[in-house]
Parts: sequence; C-alpha cells; structure tokens
Amino acid sequence: MRLSVASNALFAAMMVTKYASALRTVVPYKSSNAISGQRRFAAFQNGIVPHTFTGNKHSSRNNQAFFRLFSSKTNDDTDTPTITKDEEEAIYWSTEKVRSEFISYFENTQGHTYQPSSAVAPLNDPTLLFTNAGMNQFKPIFLGQADPNSKLATLKKAVNSQKCIRAGGKHNDLEDVGRDTYHHTFFEMLGSWSFGDYFKKEAIDYAWDLLVNVYGIDPDRLYATYFEGDESMGLDVDLEAKEFWLKYLPEERVIASNSADNFWEMGETGPCGPCTEIHYDRIGNRDAAFLVNADDPDVIEIWNIVFIQYNRDNASTLSPLPMKHIDTGMGLERLVSLLQDKSSNYDIDVFQPLFNKIAEHSKVGEYGGLVLEEDTTLRDTAYRAIADHARTLCFAIADGAVPNNEGRGYVLRRVLRRATRYGKQILKAEPGFFSTLVPVVVDTFGKAFPELIQNQETILEIIQEEEQAFSTMLDRGIKFFSELQSELMAKEDASSRIITGEKAFYLYDTLGFPIDLTELMAEEAGISVDTDGFFNAMETQKQRSRDARNAAKAGGEGQVRLELIA
Repeated sequence: MRLSVASNALFAAMMVTKYASALRTVVPYKSSNAISGQRRFAAFQNGIVPHTFTGNKHSSRNNQAFFRLFSSKTNDDTDTPTITKDEEEAIYWSTEKVRSEFISYFENTQGHTYQPSSAVAPLNDPTLLFTNAGMNQFKPIFLGQADPNSKLATLKKAVNSQKCIRAGGKHNDLEDVGRDTYHHTFFEMLGSWSFGDYFKKEAIDYAWDLLVNVYGIDPDRLYATYFEGDESMGLDVDLEAKEFWLKYLPEERVIASNSADNFWEMGETGPCGPCTEIHYDRIGNRDAAFLVNADDPDVIEIWNIVFIQYNRDNASTLSPLPMKHIDTGMGLERLVSLLQDKSSNYDIDVFQPLFNKIAEHSKVGEYGGLVLEEDTTLRDTAYRAIADHARTLCFAIADGAVPNNEGRGYVLRRVLRRATRYGKQILKAEPGFFSTLVPVVVDTFGKAFPELIQNQETILEIIQEEEQAFSTMLDRGIKFFSELQSELMAKEDASSRIITGEKAFYLYDTLGFPIDLTELMAEEAGISVDTDGFFNAMETQKQRSRDARNAAKAGGEGQVRLELIA
C-alpha cells in the first residue's frame, strides 16, 4: 500500500492526538547509521515518541520536520516511508534543530532562563571590537558589577546561542578562513551558565545527558579532559572533575591537561578557573586518547565547561571567589558537522544555499570541498571565505556596525574586500555578485535572528554601496598586482621576489587594498611583502599630513583678518 502525502499527514495528526495525553517513552536519537526513518516511524506507531517530539515552544519547528517524515515517498512493498540518509539528516539534525534542542534542554528540562544573544557588535563596550564569546554579555555578573535593578542581577541560570565574530583583536581567525574546513569569522556559540547556583557535578551531568541521550552521540567516541594542576599558580589537580567524569567514562578516556588547555582566564585580571573539555573522535573504534589536544582534525574539542572559582588579582595571585559560576561554550557549526556526519563545517546544511548562490556567479565550477595543497586553483578556498564573510557582514550590519576606515568598521571593510577579491580574481564573478548573497543569509538565519529580516534593506544597501565603490579599484588593483607578480617571478633569485613597502602602500593608499589582502594575494602567488617597509611608508604619509596641517594652521594664524564695512 502506498499512502499519499495528504494521507500520511492525516495519519500523523491522528497518531499525535491518540498519544498526546499518554505517558511517552523517550527514544534518544542515534545517528543516521544507527536508527533509520522506518524504525522511527514504527516506534511512533507503537506509541514510542522520539525525544525531539516534545511540543515545547522551542521544538515547534522540529515537530514540523517530524511530520514531514510521514509525507515522504514509500516503497511499493511497505507501508513505511523510504527516506534517504541525506533527507533524514536534513529533517532530524538541521542546524536550526540542533540550536533549538540545546536551548530547549536547558530551558525546559533544567530550568535555565533563555537570554537572547547580545549584539555581535557591542557598541556600548569599547574594550571589544566584536562579541567573541557567549560570556561577554555576562561579564558584569562575573565581575560583581551587575546593576542590582537590572535583569542580569536576577539571573541564576541562563542559556542561549550567541552570535560571535572573531576577525580582529586578540581573537582573530580571519587569516585562516577558507584555508581549512573549520575556521570562521562568524559563528554561533551554544552556551549555558550558572551564576552561583549549581557547579561541577551538575554541569558535567547535563553535558553528558544532552550529548548522549538527546543528540544521540556515541559515548564510545567521547573523551574528557581535566586540569592537571599548576605549582606556579599554587593550584592542585582537579580530582573533583575527574571523579565526576569517571561515572561516565573509563579512566583511559579521562585525560589530565595543563593550564594552557584547561585553565581559563577572562584577562590579565578578573574571574578565572579550571575547565573540562569534551572531545569527539570522528573515526571511532580506536584509542584516540593521545590525539586529544594534539590539533588532529579527526579528534576535535566540542564543548568547554569552565569552573569559575577564582579571581586573578595580579600576575601571581589568585583569590577564591565568594560565589562559584559555570560558563560553558560549544560551537554550533562544529556540533552540527558531527551530528550530520560531515568532516567539514562547511558541508553542513546552512552553507549549502550560500554555495548554490555563489555557484550561479562562478565561472570556474561548483564547490568541490578541496583544501590546502589539493585546492590548486583556490576555487574552494574562495567559496568558503565568501560564504563565511557574507554571514559576518550581514550579522554585523544588522547589529549596527558599518564598514568604514576605523576600528570594527575597518575590519568589516577588510572582510568585504577580501570576499569580493576572491569572487573577482578566483571565481571570475561579475561585480555586484556579493550583495546577492544577502537574501540567502536572511532566509537561512532570519527565523532564529529576526534582526536580519528587520534590517535586510539596510544590509543590502550598505553592501551594494561598499561593493560598488571597491569594484573599480579592484580591477585596477588586480591588474597592478598581476604586472608586479610577473616582474618579480622573472627574477631568478626567489628570495628577492618581494613587493616593496612603497608598492604595497600604493595598493593600500591609492587602490584600497588592505595590507592583509596584499599579503594574502602575495602568498597565493609565491612571493612576499615588505610589511616593515609598508608601515614605514604609512608613517611617512601620516607625518606629511601632520606637517601640512600644522603649516596650514600656522599660515592661517599669520594672516591679517580684514573686516568688511558697508
């Protein structure tokens, strides 16, 4: 029997009604390889409802996705739907669903308060170019500076998905974006916090429960680290965290780590404490303990849980805090990649619409997923960088930041110019291509972040204006650089293939090429840049400007002022 789409949907609705008031058995999600769509369908028929079918406000979209399973095509010889692995992944662990499940777990199951993401451009915090971690908006609580009349002062437990940008200042991933499969300038940080409420035991219990029983991650692929102590800091090994982990993991997968990896500090002074990290082995069925914190792409950190229990008074002194806090962070894109069984963050669902749109403009083919030396044409590097930079600019502009020549504004201008250069020189895209990505970003993320929808026209207008202003200079700059490259590559001595500081400054001052863009293009071409010479040329130019202003001012003071008498 083959059920029609309408019949399937009606059947699903009837089953929901039948079991709405019944005690439901929770079936933790397993990966697509472990539990098929047919088995889930059969479980639903028997009154065993998947965990995600909870009916709370954060899972309404998940419920819609669950209904879509029943309207899938069926085999001729079975009543149950046939669904491909890719379709199943899209339905069950979309980025939107992973995000909402995290929030739902802490808000509805563990009693946390949902605290919306703060702006990614913290216009009221001069110490930050961009929000680069979920804890930024909670700094007043950690520092004991929260206004007693504010909402922050009443928070005991919180959860959210924070918009983050790491493209300047201390945390800067801009140079790495596009080259590999996991760096981003914009990303989301899933976070949970306790402000003087629960501590180590509960934080570890919640993390294990969510990862294993909600997301269905194979526990045999998980490893945990704990702080091994540090004599120079006067701190003992964190045996407490270790013992809590031994309740879930064998001792060989609970690993001591040093302060570089397992002691977190807000800054040179301020709240700090040991942390525990959860790592995941993408390969499995092996002992990967020696690869934890070894920069292996297949053994990745997925969650960091910080036990904030000290205050750093100065470089050598730590004092116990009167209240102990929990601060956790888990990169959404990385988590989604392992739930969707993707080896690259850029292969997850939210990047595919962007890649499809970029492909419409590319004259060198579609995205192929190549990295490093395999990506000989830099096509796939360009796809990744452009998609990443489109997200960064849309979110930043939606939160009030504007590309310009100062501070965070100049970072955004650099990001946009890097993206348009990749499109023009590498993908051979026509001018104006980058602004066409704005509606794609808004459509993909607008439900979770409505400020994108509200500010779409402004975002589009600003990006179009910036892209158009740079397009003419971009053509001239690429032509100038290509001629310079040919001249330098003709030199027999490879060590002399250096773009002088004066020519790098010309690219910057006359053609609008930020120095990091010139350095990137030079690296791609196999030549180098005299950056010291560039900064010397810049300083010389600034001094000329100062001298000119001083001369104008002195000349004005020496002039005789004439009074017109009528």
